[in-house]
Amino acid sequence: MTTLLAGPGGRPDAKHAAARPGRFRGMWNASPLTYLTLIVALVLSIFPIYWMIIVATRTNSVVADVPPPLLPGAHGPDNVGRLFDNPEAYFAKGLLNSALASAAVTISTVFFASLAGFAFAKLRFRGKSALLLTIIATMMIPVQMGIIPLYMIMVKLGWTGQLQAVIVPFLVTGFGVFMMRQYADQAVPDELIEAARVDGCTTFGIYWRVVLPALRPAAGVLGLFTFMQTWNEFMWPLAVLQPDNPTVQLSINNLANAYFKDYTLMFAGTSVAILPLLIVFIIFGRQIIGGIMEGAVKA
Repeated sequence: MTTLLAGPGGRPDAKHAAARPGRFRGMWNASPLTYLTLIVALVLSIFPIYWMIIVATRTNSVVADVPPPLLPGAHGPDNVGRLFDNPEAYFAKGLLNSALASAAVTISTVFFASLAGFAFAKLRFRGKSALLLTIIATMMIPVQMGIIPLYMIMVKLGWTGQLQAVIVPFLVTGFGVFMMRQYADQAVPDELIEAARVDGCTTFGIYWRVVLPALRPAAGVLGLFTFMQTWNEFMWPLAVLQPDNPTVQLSINNLANAYFKDYTLMFAGTSVAILPLLIVFIIFGRQIIGGIMEGAVKA
């Protein structure tokens, strides 16, 4: 934004500087109905999460109260302590397994998807179009259809019940490759790659020093989506892992399988489980929003 508003020599351009307040003035001139709609949507989106946190700090007797409680209680630390001490949930192990699986899948997906996206967008090799069509075709197959063959592969490898069964099959995705290919095709000029090649840079050096920095906004968006998807994945870990070696979603599910459902314990577990997602979004939020806005401007 600073570059767009700067004039010759890096000094602020008076014409663009005068135009900037007008753009933001339009934002504040929205109708009251627009503000009312946004406020209602905000309250409806946040209230279930807020109420979940409130119940997590109280006892089971308030779960069905009408009207629902709106202020936190004094039992939050006790509920979190009972959560980690529950012998059927393995909650600490579930948190660790989900963190390891989500981090490994996210790093691997961003690396391999950006590398393949660069190859499909900027390199010439035989069979490129057929390979790209094959990758796109994999996106059209429902995930449920692949569970049985994937489970049989895990059995053959002897990985059932182990964490690598949750990590290895998802180290790269067709959606990630296609997304990075589309972004690399627009964000990286061919002249920049040719200049790097003339300077003696290898193909991997061009990817590492030229292409990957240019793909950083799209990589941030892909990384967040991949982390959230892996963290929230339930069906495949339920099929391939054992109850004593769960992910965090399976740990919360173990709390719900008892004859007596302790809702405060389940809500406390869900509240703790969303903290890593909030931390990741706070750390990478600026990069992610910048990437989304850049893509919107290009579109």
